Amino acid sequence: MAGSDRGDLTRTAILALLGTVGPLSRTEIARELDLSPASVTQLTRELMGHGMLEELDLKPSRGGRPAQRLGLVGTAGRALGVKVTADHLVIVDVRLDGVVLGSWEHPFDPSGPHALDDLASTVEATLARIEQAPALLGVGVGVPGSVDDQAVGTVNAPTLGWQAMPVGERLRRRLSLPVLVENDVNALAAAERLYGRGRTHRDFLVLTIGRGVGAAIVTDGRVYRGARGGAGEFGHVPVDPSGPVCGCGTAGCLEAFVGSAGLVASAREKGLLEDHAAQGDPGARDAVDELGRAAAAGDRAAQDVFDQAGRILGRSTAGLINVVDPEVVVILGEGVAHWPYWQVGFDRAVRAQLMPGRRDIAIEVESWDETSWAQGAAALVLATPFDAAGAAGEQGRLVRARLIGATP
Repeated sequence: MAGSDRGDLTRTAILALLGTVGPLSRTEIARELDLSPASVTQLTRELMGHGMLEELDLKPSRGGRPAQRLGLVGTAGRALGVKVTADHLVIVDVRLDGVVLGSWEHPFDPSGPHALDDLASTVEATLARIEQAPALLGVGVGVPGSVDDQAVGTVNAPTLGWQAMPVGERLRRRLSLPVLVENDVNALAAAERLYGRGRTHRDFLVLTIGRGVGAAIVTDGRVYRGARGGAGEFGHVPVDPSGPVCGCGTAGCLEAFVGSAGLVASAREKGLLEDHAAQGDPGARDAVDELGRAAAAGDRAAQDVFDQAGRILGRSTAGLINVVDPEVVVILGEGVAHWPYWQVGFDRAVRAQLMPGRRDIAIEVESWDETSWAQGAAALVLATPFDAAGAAGEQGRLVRARLIGATP
């Protein structure tokens, strides 16, 4: 390997370390990466010269001189994150340190004949209205489907009506920027790795509940994507072959029971939500919110709908934990707004089905808002400077080049 290439990889490894574990001293960096102190001093000086690292507070020492800690410069770059849904787009402008600078929502029809051109035009219009500093490193796109490769970005998403859609290729051609495309739950896992639980855990699960049910599996700090980018379709774990038909066409999937449409159907069977249509209604989310308000008001039938869904989700989650053996599970998504009514059934079922040695696993539920999906998409770009393994391919290299080129 050429010396310059090796140096670039080592700089990336330093950024990766600081980007995922937080500020460290030069001595700690050398120890963690098995580098000589002289090499770390030289490389960090170069990164500071490029405006990517800064000296922070002194770390107390038990003896001798306190160590100067180094951290990332949050204003060194930014990314645009785009979440694609069946009826709208959410776009956020996010700084390297995770600070959201702006957010926008736009109507969107993925089934339209010019859907990708409409998507590109909406992103272009957003780019035209944002500030020019910090430098824009690229665009991340999160979709509810499988993606062949982040750097290629060909999408199969039945909920959008997309089959082999060249999202990445089309956006790169229109925007002349690096573009990374990923399954939306995997994108959330990238954000967790960068800013959340992934800072302290290298093996964890991210589960999402809402319109659908998804999972991202992070092992040794990397999202497991599977052979064709389709790993994590947790919503299509079979629960009951005689159960309701799922949106994928198979009967009895987990999602058919605990996704938004499944909750609405279960509520209708109990005589609730009679004014709402059955499965597939684009207003299912509003109906679930109505169900949540009924549960909060003490409606026992509404509470039972969530409790039953929690038990089904808990049993399936236990099976996934038993297979994957993560350190922690993080639950996210629109559905967590009503988590108090899921929780009792979920906790009882998941602990009962876990193997004895795993019953004390931490399961954490995080707060949620509509921009969270798009923040995950932005994290696809913002994580690439810290990606020593090169998972983002050529697009990741272009992001890193923009980061270095934009700084003194």
